[in-house]
Amino acid sequence: MRRFHSLKVTVTLASISVAACNSGEVTGFDRAAFSLAASAFNTVPAGVGETSNSFAPGDGSMPTPWMPDRVFGGPLGMAFGGFAGGDGGVRGPGSGGLMGGGMDGAFVGGDARGRGSERGPFAGGIDDSCVFSAASGDVTCGPTVRNGLTVTRVSTFKTAAGTAQAKPDSTTDSDRTRIAVSGTVTRRDSVTATVSSSSDRTSIGLAFNSTKRTVNGKSSGTETAAGKNRDGQSFTSVRTSGDTTVNLIIPKAANSSAPSYPTAGTVTRAMRVVMTIVGSAATTSTRREVVTYDGSATAKVSVTQDGTTKACTMALPRGRLVCP
Repeated sequence: MRRFHSLKVTVTLASISVAACNSGEVTGFDRAAFSLAASAFNTVPAGVGETSNSFAPGDGSMPTPWMPDRVFGGPLGMAFGGFAGGDGGVRGPGSGGLMGGGMDGAFVGGDARGRGSERGPFAGGIDDSCVFSAASGDVTCGPTVRNGLTVTRVSTFKTAAGTAQAKPDSTTDSDRTRIAVSGTVTRRDSVTATVSSSSDRTSIGLAFNSTKRTVNGKSSGTETAAGKNRDGQSFTSVRTSGDTTVNLIIPKAANSSAPSYPTAGTVTRAMRVVMTIVGSAATTSTRREVVTYDGSATAKVSVTQDGTTKACTMALPRGRLVCP
């Protein structure tokens, strides 16, 4: 249930140190790092899908740790095209050319839900495990254990007047939700990973009569894994991810059934992977994406991977990443 959230986040993007994008030409790069990025950035670390973040939600199946591809072989241009050229498209790690499976629909105008039971994008909720504390004003859900992960979320719902609520309704104007996730997950008995992730997001302007929503938040996740790849080689890996959302503004759509994309704010996303095949040197790859909304129907996206930066664009709603 990635729509529910909890716990304070202390890890920042500065601690992840993510960098650069390779061109469509498969020359002049570190072959191992290039192939490593082909699969490592397609998904976020296991457990991150339980938190509030800008990465696209998974398919709801059991969280799975990453396994490196075979010995960095194969046609690299097909594995990770980086930036494409004249056709205006882009091949990259994830849906639409963005890492971590792409961006969550609320960040690209993919949520066309109105102000009904779902209450639109960035509106949180509760379940039967949640308990309200009148003293703190917090609603604590869990901890719950599923698929080897322990998830705790703490939400604070308030009206525009600042009154804390036991559950959200049409008068709820703000929602701050903190999520903490930890545990161990296994990939078909071949890879085992210890994971830890957290997020902290605040959404304001949720009330039925609000004209816009303002969102601020951050998340972080770490997956430390060990096992054997498809060639039977023993390996260890550490994947980290993080994102920060600053003053993201989403106006209320004139038509409640139409998507409304952000018109202001920035989202900074970062991932890093360090992988070591036993007996070989460690290989590291990093990626950073900064998405800026300026009120137009085109978001500006700066992508930096392993030392190279590209200035890209993404049409809204739900466009693909296009880089020169």
